[in-house]
Formats: sequence, structure tokens, C-alpha cells
Amino acid sequence: MKIKLKQIITPTIPLAVLLVVSCFLLWMSAYLGARFATVSPVKSIAVGYLQSVLIPNTLLSNLLSFSFAFLNAFLLTQLNNKFTFIRTRTFLPIFIFLLLLGTWNEAHIANGSHLALSLFIIALFSIFGMYRNEKAVEQALMGSFLISVSSIIINPLIFLIPICWIGFMMMQSFSLRTFLASIFGTITPWILYLSVVYYLHPTTQIFDFIKQNSISQFDLLSYALPNLIYASLMAIIMIICLVGMFSSYSRDAIHTRSKLSFLVLILIAVSILAIIFEQQSTSFLPFIALACAFLAAHPFTLKQNNFYGILFLIFIALNIIFIVSKYLIN
Repeated sequence: MKIKLKQIITPTIPLAVLLVVSCFLLWMSAYLGARFATVSPVKSIAVGYLQSVLIPNTLLSNLLSFSFAFLNAFLLTQLNNKFTFIRTRTFLPIFIFLLLLGTWNEAHIANGSHLALSLFIIALFSIFGMYRNEKAVEQALMGSFLISVSSIIINPLIFLIPICWIGFMMMQSFSLRTFLASIFGTITPWILYLSVVYYLHPTTQIFDFIKQNSISQFDLLSYALPNLIYASLMAIIMIICLVGMFSSYSRDAIHTRSKLSFLVLILIAVSILAIIFEQQSTSFLPFIALACAFLAAHPFTLKQNNFYGILFLIFIALNIIFIVSKYLIN
């Protein structure tokens, strides 16, 4: 019996709505079931302000987070349509993105992270538009500017700027012009931000920002066993998906390969940041979901065989079982 994912890859409008509603119900099940995530210590003034206005683990906070997630799913679709990461029409990036965020309770309280991800996705429009254009000063400036603004919300995101320089090289758009434009785009928001902070709080010192984002010691034993099992199995599935994606690389256009490689680099970089800044790991979940959505959807969409059909069903079952386990254990 051949397992076909065609109806999910290119669903009808009613089925697409049903899938999105299902992800919304998964999201709200944590709130309705009182499976609240722990609020991580405030690491930036912007996040502190957001948490004072939108109290975490409230209905309003959950609805607003999902609204941002849905907006990001829409932006993700537009990004795929413009740059064709997947060379055919597919609904899977949206579905996988919303499914993962619906499963990860910790992402439900990260309003600032969803806002930062919106800025990051918009930045990707500029960065991916630089392909083979060493004079793309405006795109380099705007992309770095938006990522820098997002780093005001989640400070460690500033380390994605050097990753973007590597991305410039991958897309053959790195030059002294684009590099300097990226530098100016990066420092401008922080100069304005620190000036305003210093004006409002004259006692604030720049070292305070460094202390707020100190590297934390990663303790694997502090995580519950179901979380470790889930993360391990998800990592295995993603590795299999990456192998499948790279195995069909020759069929993708050269510009598509460079963009997919850049997304792999982003996934690795954000995962490392989540480990290094373990106390802020929740903040990086939407970014991990973004990269996983594209990289997993690629082989699931293009490799129409039983192996990837079964793997997709395992992927869905794993997330549902993980959600159910939270009720059984807690």
C-alpha cells in the first residue's frame, strides 16, 4: 500500500482551514489544560516591558502569540513562493511550522520571540534577494538592520549577523560594500536604542546588557525524560530529512541550493545559541521551528515514496504523543 501525502501537500481550502484549526486547538489545549510553561528570567528591557503588558500564560497572551505565529506562517509562505525553496506548490511548511509551535508549550509565552521572528523573516527577503549581487548594499543594510532590531528583543540574536555574512558568501554577494552596509545596519538600531535607554535611565551601563546575557551552564539532567526522548527523536527525523534533501540537491537550481544551505546554517546556529544561552532557550524555539519547517517540508513534498510517507506520519504521531505525555506525567 502506497502512502500518499498529496492531499496534505496541496490541500483543498476546507482541508487547509481544518489543519490550521487543528494546530490552533493543539496550541490552546495547553492553556485549557493548565499545562503552563515556566517563564524564563527577563533578559532584555524590551521583553520585560512586553511581559508587563502581556502577562504570560494568560488567554490574551496565548491568542496574541498564535496570531503572530499565523502571521509568520503567512510570511513563510510568501518567502517560499518568491524564492522557491521547494520547487512545487506545498502547504507543508505552514503546517509543520504551526504544528511544532503548537506542540512546544514554551513557545506560547514567547510573544517577543514571535515578533522578533517576524522581523527576521522580513530580513530574509532582503538577504535572499542579494543572490550574485555584490552591489546589493541596500538589501545588506536592511537585512542586517532588521536582524539587529530583533536582537534588541532577544539580545543573543546579534550573533546571527556573522552567520549572515557567511550567507552572503554562499550566495556570492559578499563584498566590502555589502559587509560595511551590514555593519552600519547592525550598529544603527543599537546606537538609537542605547541612547534612549541612557536618556530614560542615566544610571544604566552598557555592561548591564552583557551581564543580562551571560552564558549559562547547560545541564542535560535538568530536563524531563520525555523531553529528552522527544528532542532526540526529532533530531533523528531532521537528520533523515536533511539527508533526503541533500540527496536530491542536483535537481534544485543553484540559487535554491545556496539558500537551503543557508537555512541549514541558521538551524545549526540557532540550536547552538539555545544551548549556550540555555536560560533563554525558549526564545529561540520559533526560529528553530522556521528552519525545521522548510528543511523537513522539502523531502516530504518532493520525495513521494512510502519511506518519507511513513516518516511524516511518525513525525505527526511523535508530536501528538509528546502533547499527551504532558497530561499523563503532570
